[in-house]
Formats: sequence, structure tokens, C-alpha cells
Amino acid sequence: MNRQAQAAVLFLTGGAILHAALTDLYLRYVKAGLQPLLLAAGVVLIATAIATVWYERQAARTSAGNGQLAERHHEAAAGTDAGKATAADTGAGIAAEAPAHTDASVQVGTPADPNDHGHDHGLGHGHDDAHAHREPRISWLLVLPLLALILVAPPALGSYSAMRTGTALQKQPWGFADLPAGDTIRLNLVDYAGRAAYDHGRSLDHRHIKIAGLLALDLDGTPYLVRMALSCCAADAQPVKIGLTGRIPPVLRPDSWLEVTGTYTTKQTKDPVNDGIIPFLDVTEVKPVKAPRDPYDESWNG
Repeated sequence: MNRQAQAAVLFLTGGAILHAALTDLYLRYVKAGLQPLLLAAGVVLIATAIATVWYERQAARTSAGNGQLAERHHEAAAGTDAGKATAADTGAGIAAEAPAHTDASVQVGTPADPNDHGHDHGLGHGHDDAHAHREPRISWLLVLPLLALILVAPPALGSYSAMRTGTALQKQPWGFADLPAGDTIRLNLVDYAGRAAYDHGRSLDHRHIKIAGLLALDLDGTPYLVRMALSCCAADAQPVKIGLTGRIPPVLRPDSWLEVTGTYTTKQTKDPVNDGIIPFLDVTEVKPVKAPRDPYDESWNG
């Protein structure tokens, strides 16, 4: 792949990163807090591509200037050779009176120049250089991931990944903040799971709690509300799960987003994947909601 092609790939990569960072597409890959770094990376790649094209054009202009200078030197040398040829013709007229056998002996006895390798050798070198600098076409496959990034928006991790990955609720938090006053409060799913599992629901008793999350079903049909927690990017996402009990609708569709209202219950179970704690919520009301702009939960600190 030559420099112009490399610059094109760099430009497309930077453009794809900027496109993702300026839309919600980047939230499918990394945390929202990394958006400034993505913007900076896209700008740097595009600037590098432009600098590469500028450098190549400058090099081409320099090469063209050197070629013109060499041509002028060649013309000057040709003029000098022409002058020498005229002088040689004058000398030849004078030498014409000499015996013919003398010229023949001089011509036969003249040794070949050992440094003269002929024009064929130079042509051979040019042919080899043409083959040496031919780039493999397979390198253009590097463009395919760019096209996939631009044209295909991958879905966020859903119930399939959540039920095949162990819960991230593995260690007790340092503490819990005070909850706002009121009979009904809205909690993040991760916050409720931590309080229910490690605070024994002390701050949740006699409160109605609203939680939104992604619906998942295990092999037995038990419903869970899930949020995928990120440490850095989607590659390290782990689910935080709470089980649902109580007034559950008869028909449930996995990967749909729900807002449930319920109360704390002491019921818990073990995650079959990693034996982590999965607390439950006693549901009193369920309603479907629109998927959030950011499908991942960033409040999790591991």
C-alpha cells in the first residue's frame, strides 16, 4: 500500500471515529466519559492523513525539479559533446591522409571500457525495482473494518450475554449514600442490587422503588432485570442482575426495557455462572419504556 493509500485509510479511520464520537454510536463501544479522547484521536488521524498527502506532493515537486535540472545538465553535456565532435571531424580530415591500416590497427587494439555495462543492465535494474515496490492487494482488506464501523451499528449487549456472564456484584461497596425522602424513590439498578445484597435492605424497608432495566429470562423462565456495567468499554461489560417476583405480566419479551415498581424482599439466589449474589424485588407494577440513550450503566466502579 503506497503513501496515498495509507493517507486515505488514515483519513477514513479518523472520519469514522469522529462520526461515532459525534453521535450516540460510540456509546455502543466505550463509556461516555471517553468521548473527548475519541474526538482527539479522530482529529489526529485526519491531520496525519493530510500531512502525509502534503509531504508526498512536496516530494513529487522536488523530484520533478531535480529531473528538470538533470535534463538541463544533459543538454549542456550534449552541447559540449557536439563541440568535441566538430573538432574530431576536423582532425579526421587531417588524418585522412594517413595509411588505412594504421586506423584499423588502432581500432582493433582499443580495449573495451571495463566500467561500461551497457544499457541493458540499467533496464534490468528498473524492471527489478518495479517488482520490488509492488504492494500486495490484500492490504486493502484493512478498509473493510472501516466500512463496517460506518455502515453497521452493532446492537448493545443484551439478555443473551447477560445470562451467560456472571454478575458483577462480587464485593461489598464501601458504603451507601442517604436516599431522598418520600414513599416512592427512583433507584439505579446497581444501587438497589448493592443495598439489597449487602445492606440487608435497611435503607429500603417500607419504600416503593422504581427501577428501569433490560429484561432477561433464564432457562427456567425466571425474569431478571439487568443493566450491563462498564469499567472501560463494551469488551469488559458485566451484568448486574436483580430477580423479579410478585405481580409479573404473563407475557414477557426478552431484551425489552421495563420500568418496574416494587418493594424490597429478602429473597436472594446465586448466579449459576459465578455464584454471585442476585437479590430480588417484589414487583407491584410493570410498564414498558424506551431504551435509554446509553444502554450501559456507568455508575458501577467494579
